[in-house]
Amino acid sequence: MAERIRAFDWSLTELGRIDTWPGSLCSAVQLLLASPLPMVMLWGRPGYMIYNDAYSRFAGGRHPYLLGSPVELGWPEVAEFNRHVVDTCLAGGTLSYHNKALVLLRDGVPEDVWMDLYYSPVADDDGCPAGVMAMVVETTDHVISERRRQEAENAYRADNERVRLALNAGALLGSFVWDIKADVLSGDERFARTFSYPPGQDLANLPPAIAQMQIHPDDRSWVRERMSQSVETGVPYNVEYRVLRPDGSYLWVLASGCCEFNAQGEALRFPGVLIDIHERKIAEESLLKFTRNLEQRVAEEVEARLAAEEQLRQSQKLEAIGGLTGGVAHDFNNLLQVIAGNLHLLARHEPDNANVQRRVGASIAAVERGAKLSSQLLAFARRQPLSPAVCDPRQIFEDLGELLQRALGETIQIKVSAPDDPWRLYVDCNQLENAILNLAINARDAMNGEGTIALSAENIVLDRKFCAGKGIVAGDYVCLTVADSGVGMPPQVLAQAFEPFFTTKADGQGTGLGLSMVFGFVKQSGGHIEISSVVGRGTRVQLYFPRSLRPLPDETMRHAPQHRGGHETILVVEDNEAVRSSAVDLLCEEGYQVLTAANGDLAMQMLLDGATVDLIFTDVVMPGLIKSSDLAAWAKVQNPPVAVLFTSGHTRDIITRDHQLSSDTYLLSKPYGPEALTRMVRTVLGG
Repeated sequence: MAERIRAFDWSLTELGRIDTWPGSLCSAVQLLLASPLPMVMLWGRPGYMIYNDAYSRFAGGRHPYLLGSPVELGWPEVAEFNRHVVDTCLAGGTLSYHNKALVLLRDGVPEDVWMDLYYSPVADDDGCPAGVMAMVVETTDHVISERRRQEAENAYRADNERVRLALNAGALLGSFVWDIKADVLSGDERFARTFSYPPGQDLANLPPAIAQMQIHPDDRSWVRERMSQSVETGVPYNVEYRVLRPDGSYLWVLASGCCEFNAQGEALRFPGVLIDIHERKIAEESLLKFTRNLEQRVAEEVEARLAAEEQLRQSQKLEAIGGLTGGVAHDFNNLLQVIAGNLHLLARHEPDNANVQRRVGASIAAVERGAKLSSQLLAFARRQPLSPAVCDPRQIFEDLGELLQRALGETIQIKVSAPDDPWRLYVDCNQLENAILNLAINARDAMNGEGTIALSAENIVLDRKFCAGKGIVAGDYVCLTVADSGVGMPPQVLAQAFEPFFTTKADGQGTGLGLSMVFGFVKQSGGHIEISSVVGRGTRVQLYFPRSLRPLPDETMRHAPQHRGGHETILVVEDNEAVRSSAVDLLCEEGYQVLTAANGDLAMQMLLDGATVDLIFTDVVMPGLIKSSDLAAWAKVQNPPVAVLFTSGHTRDIITRDHQLSSDTYLLSKPYGPEALTRMVRTVLGG
């Protein structure tokens, strides 16, 4: 931080050049830099921020752009609190807070935090308060730990209360003391009643022989052995045995106690308690009867485990292939973007050259085929960015009806069935439609272009046995099924059906990525896919998606009109020079003012230096210290916020959670054309 402070251009602030700083300010900066605690100084009425390395780690993604910024701009969510601090300390006062609760933005998400805060004024050379020295100690973990400790204590007290109530309710059958020297038992009324001592028997003089005769004959030797062991060695005494009841039945009890010795090591007395465990023992006997077919159950479990291990091996194999294909697709998309961008520009510059237009059109069509191939690879690798939404299975089938009939031909009949009240899904609806379309086309080919394809939706509850080894949990699911009556697949083909580039079609008739894309999409959406097939009898593919309890979206909001425009200023952040150049040319031709930066570090410096932009158009993955997500976090806290549009071959989970885009995150996938670019720019700026 000392290096950053020296390198910062302080002439842009009220502090002026660093070589003109007063001695008091320099001394205060030296003090905070030497402190191991997070410290920040707020200088002047605006509260220009100067802080040490410990505070930079506390600041997280806001570092380093907090340096030299007014505190109210750096922490806008607590601006009112910080203004009070500055006003109080510049007036000569001090403030301190213990476990102060605040809500801070962490990675753009509001988060409850607790802190110990100490504020004191810093005097200038004339002795007047000119700044605020703040010591910030985050106590969030401590507060949460204390809350959990308190909850544990409450639970402990509740458990003790339950134990007391249980004992009072009759689980305790009595207490006893055996005088070893005199060989006399003493006990309470419940103990005497349990062992059927005569009414009126002196409770301080209970003959041990009567108690021994009430113990089940099969248990007596065991009880004597454990009692002797406890007397000789001092080990705790815990024995379960049966006691004869007046009606001739036996009651299971647990006798628990411990022998007490005198100073010479001689056994003196043996106190203990008797607890009713009859219901537990009866339950154990019932369980024993229930598990007498243990060998068969073990065999079934072993068989299920072997099947789960085989599924795991297949999943690991597909995961390894997915990692490789995802990386290839990312680099491939960058190459396609350069080609596509220049082709579109060439077509615009030669509008009257028919030969150029023809060749450019053919080239763009090839790029689009490459982009589709890359998209399928990313889908299989579970790297495609998804935009999930709540949807109704019946609506999906209705929207697909005309498209399916047109794609499959008139000789294919489509049979659709769904419950009257189907459960809702939370998936990327466009990708789901593509998946069903791919499966339907495969079904058509398997039937040689003639027959019936059945599409169905079913509400289903999956149990733990079904879900074992499949990567999903038991619960409510919606099962979408695509079934045909085609030629079917033998087992060896079925085992490879989901592998990329595996196909049984003739050369040139398929890439082998259709089922792979469906597999990756379903798994990325938190679901499961199963395929079953019998040669000569057809194939059935079942897609299981978790049930969603969210409401369906408002149609009026989904189809809100977009605003027109084209005069705004856009900052293009892209490390690939060729991609950056083509994007700039496309945007300039649409009338936008364009600024460029080769990485996030340069972009952030431009913004902090005062560059005013309406939109940041940034690649997701770039070299340097500042990530694209850091730019987005900075943009969110501006007033007003700056719009952000991401672009990438694939996101690598930098701006997504498991490749699921949040509702306020916009992504333009590479490669893109001028229409897609301008449409998305207008969408983001309009939003």
